[in-house]
Amino acid sequence: MRRILVPLFASVLVLAGCGGGGSDSADSASGPTVDTKFGAIEVPADPQKVVAVGWGDAETALALGVQPVGASDWVEFGGKGVGPWAEDLYDQDPEIIATMEPDYEQIAALEPDLILDTNSSGEQKRYDRLSEIAPTVGVPEGGDNYLTTMDQQVELVSEALGKPDDGQKLLDDLDQTFKDAAKAHPEFKGKTATVAAKTADGWGAYVEASSRVQVMERLGFKQSPNVDESKAEGFSVPVSEENLKTLDADVLLTFPIYIPDTDVTKDEGYKRIPAVKDGRSLVFTDKMDDLRMAFSLNSILSAKYAAEHLPDELEKIVK
Repeated sequence: MRRILVPLFASVLVLAGCGGGGSDSADSASGPTVDTKFGAIEVPADPQKVVAVGWGDAETALALGVQPVGASDWVEFGGKGVGPWAEDLYDQDPEIIATMEPDYEQIAALEPDLILDTNSSGEQKRYDRLSEIAPTVGVPEGGDNYLTTMDQQVELVSEALGKPDDGQKLLDDLDQTFKDAAKAHPEFKGKTATVAAKTADGWGAYVEASSRVQVMERLGFKQSPNVDESKAEGFSVPVSEENLKTLDADVLLTFPIYIPDTDVTKDEGYKRIPAVKDGRSLVFTDKMDDLRMAFSLNSILSAKYAAEHLPDELEKIVK
């Protein structure tokens, strides 16, 4: 079964609460206050036991020199739950926490003094249950449905960990990496791009605010107007088999999610899309595993890997 990269057409989840206590953080020294969708959250100074359950939160903490004791593995790397670009940053394997429906008792048993959930569904019930265990830094305003940007995530996490300057340096360094990649490939500038996915439920295209489209824009591409003009549901636009030409753009990138690659490559409607017929398309198959997952996760660490390796694939299809 293919690794899941994100719930493309996820409906609103009802996260069940459960019993269990957490660490008593009342004795912890007061730290910074972090502004989130759920208000200003006061976090402990110099947290020692961090649990990172949001999309990309674990790699963000690692980039800032903090090793989570528990973390969610959103793109199913296995092992330590992070990509090969981040594995060596752990001295001890974290306990892996379920993603969309975390085990709250498991989290509480780790006795965290800080929980990071900066990129997730943004549901009040999820936040309330996590915050019963320990101070929780949730999504920012507008970050529901996994629409927290990387910059917002780094800013939230670095602020919560008391390392805002380090966070800004990470963002500046990554920005330079993307600028260098874009400069080396002037042929990308101004070309339209669609980032699509197919699951067992059907086709969809990612909206401009999603992380995958942001990666393409940083390389010089712009979101296809065909997608922009369609009605979004969360971070994606559903596309019917009859309207697959909506996915057409100067460049079309497609992720098969929990389906065989051939369900995309042999799809008759897909093959009729002009970008596919003209050789301006790319399917992220299992043979491109590291790049596929780096592009999908779009953490501060995986994005650097994508910025360094994705242009080599794109230059083959940009015409």
